[in-house]
Amino acid sequence: MKLELFYYDECPYCQIVLEVIDDQELTSKIILCNVRKNPQHRDRHLKTTGRTTVPCLYIDDKPMFESRDIARWLEVNRKKISEG
Repeated sequence: MKLELFYYDECPYCQIVLEVIDDQELTSKIILCNVRKNPQHRDRHLKTTGRTTVPCLYIDDKPMFESRDIARWLEVNRKKISEG
């Protein structure tokens, strides 16, 4: 399973997701794509979704928006992510 999180540090909603990633010890399983530090990430995200909204978790190249939905998905799928 390929997981990529599009985010930026100053975003409070992104911090919710980043905290869950850290708490669930998933940091090594998720590619972090900071849209402010790397404009290529922002451009790819915009081209793919037509939006620049973050956080956005791509699960096998399919975007999921909304910090609470992402956090819940990460918590529910923690075991599968850790094993994969």
